Amino acid sequence: MADFDLVIAGGTLVSDTDESQHDLGIANGRIAAIGRGLRGRETIDATGRLVMPGGVDSHCHIEEMTPFGMMCADDFESATISAAFGGTTTVIPFAAQHRGMSVATVLEDYERRAAAGSVIDYALHLIVTDPDHPDFVADIDAAVARGINSFKVYMTYDALRLDDERLLDMLCLAESRKALLMVHAENHEVIRWLTRRLLAAGHTAPKFHMASHHPLAEAEATHRIISLSRLLDVPILIVHVSDLEATRTIRAAQALGARIHAETCPQYLFLTGDAADLPGLEGAKFCCSPPPRDKRSQDAIWAGLCDGTFTVVSSDHAPYRFDETGKIPLGKATDFSRIANGLPGLQARLPLLFSGGVGEGRISLQQFVALTAANHARLYGLYPRKGSLQ
Repeated sequence: MADFDLVIAGGTLVSDTDESQHDLGIANGRIAAIGRGLRGRETIDATGRLVMPGGVDSHCHIEEMTPFGMMCADDFESATISAAFGGTTTVIPFAAQHRGMSVATVLEDYERRAAAGSVIDYALHLIVTDPDHPDFVADIDAAVARGINSFKVYMTYDALRLDDERLLDMLCLAESRKALLMVHAENHEVIRWLTRRLLAAGHTAPKFHMASHHPLAEAEATHRIISLSRLLDVPILIVHVSDLEATRTIRAAQALGARIHAETCPQYLFLTGDAADLPGLEGAKFCCSPPPRDKRSQDAIWAGLCDGTFTVVSSDHAPYRFDETGKIPLGKATDFSRIANGLPGLQARLPLLFSGGVGEGRISLQQFVALTAANHARLYGLYPRKGSLQ
């Protein structure tokens, strides 16, 4: 008689540390045994194939309303179907607090929509923009009790950013609640100043988005948040790192023993900023923040994957319809400062990194599993149920 509901037989099991030739026996949706000669009511012959943990995408924006009133193009159903087709079986999108909103209301809304629509496993991060809300601390404690263990903060965007004093408050709060603080690191004033000057000179095309989000804006903010983190000795994750200098700053801080994790995304491995230099508004399709940089930065990001500077590769999936309801809110009159920032990527993340990373000999199979699944699961308390074959 069959011992298991399903056996995946004869494949090469790959973890973030090793690989082996074994069968997987699955019962009631869980791995129940690892061995040889296992028998199941259903068998998948994986001979000559790799068997790896399902991907965990810990940075994606799904069914999220921006503070500017634009809704992402994906809902939970369409986004998670896309993720599953790309090999990702767990997503951790954001529940976004906007100013004046209570955390409790935000979480209730996102949890309801995720439960109704998601076809794969999910968790949630919390975006914090209003730590001065009267119910904030009580709501945070309730959120942590419900399983929220990560908060995201912004150093740029008028409607989202926190000043340094509030960033320090959030570092203290995260540490006291044993949560991880995720940081979007760009210098707001530098971006605003450059944007104003570029528009005044008549530079409105999408390619000038890249110029307004100068690499030094990212480098300065990266150094600053690392300094605030070191002041309090609180760990942080710097998200979507794109730049050579920011990468070197993170690596130097890690060498000093600072508790700094870093994330990058496929757009910084496979695109450069000149992708936005296209006729009309076509270049808007490549506008995200921070934007893709030049070839030197691209090479530095790949090197950071190899030497351990980057803990995780996420998609930062943030899709918008290419019309007035999303990417180009003013239609043909949309200048670079009004383009909705973000690219899709849930389905493409694993295939791109496997092809460009493992296939091109840049990273090993074990590094691939670590960067796409195991490290995500460890950072957010999901390991070993996620990110491993056990």
